[in-house]
Amino acid sequence: MIDVYAFATPNSIKVPIALEELGLDYTLHSINIMAGGQKDPAFLALNPNGKVPVLIDHDIGGDPLVLSESAAILIYLAEKTGKLLPLSGAPRARVFEQLFFHGTAMGPAFGNAGYFQKAAPEQIPLAIARFLGEANRVIGVLDAQLAKQKFVAGDELSIADIANFGWLWKRDFVGVGLGATPNLARWFSELEVRPAFQTAIAKTNALSAG
Repeated sequence: MIDVYAFATPNSIKVPIALEELGLDYTLHSINIMAGGQKDPAFLALNPNGKVPVLIDHDIGGDPLVLSESAAILIYLAEKTGKLLPLSGAPRARVFEQLFFHGTAMGPAFGNAGYFQKAAPEQIPLAIARFLGEANRVIGVLDAQLAKQKFVAGDELSIADIANFGWLWKRDFVGVGLGATPNLARWFSELEVRPAFQTAIAKTNALSAG
């Protein structure tokens, strides 16, 4: 049994997508971050950092594993099943390279671009230009990568693709489009029609319904 505490956010969506692709049973629980649910003491007991998603794996023998940070969860699930992550060598290294690129480049750029445009208490043009420009630079890097191969880390779907999909799924919040990145647009279109992605998106969107 796997429990996932999440909301309709770019980081949360990664976990249900991975679970659907891997064929693992799980239950989603809504943590309404718009209403401050991430600050509830019961949730903070699971993740003192107060961020979604959180995964609890009850099927490991002994005490359940409580795990936060979406990238760590993706790696754990891939290693648990032996799927979506090559076992060794250069192919495995390429997946980690792209996963870390997401964590150090796409995530910060997209998150800050969205925040300074939509959520900041005041508009700061310099900050908006800085992070929106970086977000567009990052998708250009991915577009060039996808001009050479089917997926971001090679010819097979991996957890790196799932990680990058999350923020692009919410790109309207950031103000980024795919019109100038045809290879990235192709990649995104192919992923979003996969049955596992569609099921995960529907379940994740339902977390914020009402």
